Amino acid sequence: MDWVELKSRAGELFKKYRYVLLVLLAGLLLMLLPGGSKKQTSVEPTVQTEPQAELQESLEDILSQIQGAGRVKVLLTQREGERTVYQTDTDDNRRDTVILTDENRAQTGLVQQINPPAYQGAVVVCQGAGSASVRLAIVDAVASATGLSTDKITVLKMK
Repeated sequence: MDWVELKSRAGELFKKYRYVLLVLLAGLLLMLLPGGSKKQTSVEPTVQTEPQAELQESLEDILSQIQGAGRVKVLLTQREGERTVYQTDTDDNRRDTVILTDENRAQTGLVQQINPPAYQGAVVVCQGAGSASVRLAIVDAVASATGLSTDKITVLKMK
């Protein structure tokens, strides 16, 4: 077969099967296009509403070590709990959380940062609160541990 014969044979086949070829090309094009919407598991930031009991217990242990403080009880109130901020992808006015899948196909969000809880106030009741120096030391210690300003911390004498 020479080129001329091959060319005319290809032309005949193209005319005969042109609709089939067009459908195949359209299918290939559609497969190459990116998907419109990906279904992803929504991961929302977690918010704890109660103060961390561990921090209260740690503060009670440390504050009771202050000279003259005696027994100590601490109550912390939170404005907002610990917040986890997840990494997001922004694409054409759309934000998607980045999802990681492990070997067991469990999905978790990619953590960008964890914000500590924001405290609203603290009440400390201790045996040695009758002394101004003990009250000042307790207020300074609680302010350092929680980030609260000193006017948000109250120290009272235990009965």
